[in-house]
Amino acid sequence: MRAIRRFTIHPVLPEPLEPLRSLMLNLRWSWHAQTRALFDAIDPGSRELAESDPVALLAGVDQGRLTGLAADGQYLRRLTDAANELRDYLIEPRWYQVAGGPAAGLPSAIAYFSPEYGITEALPQYSGGLGILAGDHLKAASDLGVPLIGVGLLYRHGYFTQSLSLEGWQAERYPASDPNGLPLTLLREGNEGSAVRVRVGLADDLTLSAQIWVAEVGRVPLLLLDSYVEENDPSLREVTDRLYGGGTDHRLRQELLLGVGGVRALRAYCAQTGFPSPEVFHTNEGHAGFLGLERIREYVRQGLDFDEALEVCRAGTVFTTHTPEAAGIDRFPLDLVARNVTDGAETGLPADRVLALGAETYQGGDPGVFNMAVMGMRLGQRVNGVSKLHGHVSRVMFSGLWPGFDEAEVPITSVTNGVHAPTWVAPEIIALADERTVTAASAAEPRTVADPTDDAEFWQRVAADPRGLWEVRRVLRRRLIEQARRRLRASCRQRGASDAELIWTDSVLDEKVLTIGFARRVPSYKRLTMMLHDPARLTGLLLDPDRPIQIVVAGKAHPADDSGKQLISDLVRFSDGPQVRHRIVFLPDYDIALARTLVQGCDVWLNNPLRPQEASGTSGMKASLNGGLNLSVLDGWWDEWYDGRNGWAIPSADGVIDRARRDELEAAALYDLLGNSVAPMFYQVGPDGLPDRWLEMVAHTLRTLGPKVLATRMVRQYVTELYAPAAQVSRVLAEPSGSSGDGAYAGARELAAWKRRVTGAWPGVRIEHVEADDGDLSPGGLLIVRASIALGTLSPADVCVEVVYGRAGDSDEIIDPARSVLQPDGAACGDGVVRYSGAAELGQPGPFGYTVRVLPSHRLLAGPAELGLVTIPEAPAGMLNGDLR
Repeated sequence: MRAIRRFTIHPVLPEPLEPLRSLMLNLRWSWHAQTRALFDAIDPGSRELAESDPVALLAGVDQGRLTGLAADGQYLRRLTDAANELRDYLIEPRWYQVAGGPAAGLPSAIAYFSPEYGITEALPQYSGGLGILAGDHLKAASDLGVPLIGVGLLYRHGYFTQSLSLEGWQAERYPASDPNGLPLTLLREGNEGSAVRVRVGLADDLTLSAQIWVAEVGRVPLLLLDSYVEENDPSLREVTDRLYGGGTDHRLRQELLLGVGGVRALRAYCAQTGFPSPEVFHTNEGHAGFLGLERIREYVRQGLDFDEALEVCRAGTVFTTHTPEAAGIDRFPLDLVARNVTDGAETGLPADRVLALGAETYQGGDPGVFNMAVMGMRLGQRVNGVSKLHGHVSRVMFSGLWPGFDEAEVPITSVTNGVHAPTWVAPEIIALADERTVTAASAAEPRTVADPTDDAEFWQRVAADPRGLWEVRRVLRRRLIEQARRRLRASCRQRGASDAELIWTDSVLDEKVLTIGFARRVPSYKRLTMMLHDPARLTGLLLDPDRPIQIVVAGKAHPADDSGKQLISDLVRFSDGPQVRHRIVFLPDYDIALARTLVQGCDVWLNNPLRPQEASGTSGMKASLNGGLNLSVLDGWWDEWYDGRNGWAIPSADGVIDRARRDELEAAALYDLLGNSVAPMFYQVGPDGLPDRWLEMVAHTLRTLGPKVLATRMVRQYVTELYAPAAQVSRVLAEPSGSSGDGAYAGARELAAWKRRVTGAWPGVRIEHVEADDGDLSPGGLLIVRASIALGTLSPADVCVEVVYGRAGDSDEIIDPARSVLQPDGAACGDGVVRYSGAAELGQPGPFGYTVRVLPSHRLLAGPAELGLVTIPEAPAGMLNGDLR
């Protein structure tokens, strides 16, 4: 029999234990060891549950045990200390407050929208790296005191749990969860009033309602919208059923709820709690892009027209793209978006303008689709990728939105991802640094950092004790092996094996053998099975009598991705082989708990994506913080921070078009590195019994990567480089005009009117003539350039005229161009033509070229490419007669 309804019965906490409730409901316990130790003491026999889900732990504790703890003076003192420590954590000034907060130009608050969040296994609202990154972003923001508020959806079935068939084929199951049994609280009117609801109009005059659950992530509230409310009909109730589930209509409804409903939930939360109204909105991938439409609608209600509202919205929006492949972007049929966004209940905005935001107007674009990433870039004045290489890939990928501009000028920057060390670093690693890592400070000074690992000196201390580090590595490797055996045994039973057939699992893996980890989602570009390209050679490495390796693999394929499932099946069938099954294992149901054990226990983290299709990747970062070394293709973050001494780079056959041939070459390089470099170094020990060269590389990794790969570094970079400028420009656009007496948003009105005028007049801008004095071509000299520019109805104040110059390539392209602004020189030309002049500094000897261009110019533009308008000569403007000498 199956229940028709599921709910959770909560234990009655004796009054002395009431502080447990606030400790349990604030997810800081997931990265705070002392709080978890308090939960451990409730039921020492359920330590694993206490570490992962204290709500479930308390639900299963006998009431008599709770009564006993309520009379235990020692436990109550620990409880009081923990509650006081949490209170101090929530109110003490941190880095953000010490930096000056809003008075120093920082935002009053930031809203962070993401379709998934990986915070703890107790809240399974994530599928992979995007969600884990979002969870680490919130945690680091909390530790730094950044006034951030998260917005997402509450998926009743989360992402799937994975199991394997007898043949090794992935099967999915979606267990239901009850929000009342999760570390969440329902947002209500007042303290005990009715649940707050938000509503979003859809096609066919349907209205989607949602209630709002709040997760406390340290100092950061996370709002999760839930469509399982009675006023929705059954089909709408299922909108938040599962992460990345359903068809196109279903996904669009999810994204409308996340974006439009998310802004409304945010407004309701701020009204109920007094949380500051966010000045900056951060869209983590395109899934939440519809938030921009709701913000435009809000400004239109305040009296702005669409263009003016768009400028205010853009100024305060940061858009992060995580996708280096067009196939990974959400694209909806244009008519479906039209029916739901402009023809349905959510009216009030001009349909043509809304649909134009997601239109693929560039060469090769599909006029019949609405592209969520394109909309994100048009609605966000600041756009970034998640590593330097990914920033370059994104500029190339989306260059069609800014025609006429070189790739380097496409306005997409990068902030390389980071990881939240307290979540991912083993306690044993932290213990190596001991109390001396905390910089001494007087009791009167505020603690600006809640994370001791956020200090370069901390990593110096961890790296300073090779023997201690090696002993910790052995402990962590042993822990991984123990968990791998348990999980493998459970998987084999689930696949149909009897206990009598599983004796061999007791000796799977060896704590003295070099252990390699490979765990991730399983799309084809991540190449799960590249290691299997030459099975005989891999087998030789696994079974080497003197320097064996062992590999622990985990990963999930999307439920609709049969090609990914086939890769898993191929790997499982190989690892089932009696000859190698003690040296290579596949562990199903990859989640945060397994990921933590893997990155802590592996000696080497393997990553072999098809370059450059890995946006960033963060698992290797986590391994490095635990004393692991990376063996990776130079992609994502590794391309940026590999230095030749912190791991190994797998050579990439970038120029080989044949995919099979490329896989063959890169697999051979992988085998060579494992057999000739990695394993020999691991097993080469000195007189003291330690692998000295290996530990030198580990120590160097900790010292150099430790401070770089942290999520606190990442969040600081977002605050200073993206959030603060966005807030400052938003304030300028919102200010009234002091001179004219105009109302609020005078800057937005001015900018929108100027853009309309310039865009309309731009076809009349022409470069009539360019000339240069090229008599002296000595390096370091000045080339005087003059240009006659027809401005039509525009004035010189509307434009910027530049000479662009530098070394000339074989096709006359200007390599590493420099730019110099030309100024009107007062010469009379007539007919709306203005003559400009200026100088270009001649560079090193060799071919030299120059050209002239005209750009729109306004004090409120974020950059020269913002409008995507540029005028260049119809023919190349200048190649000097002869090389520089």
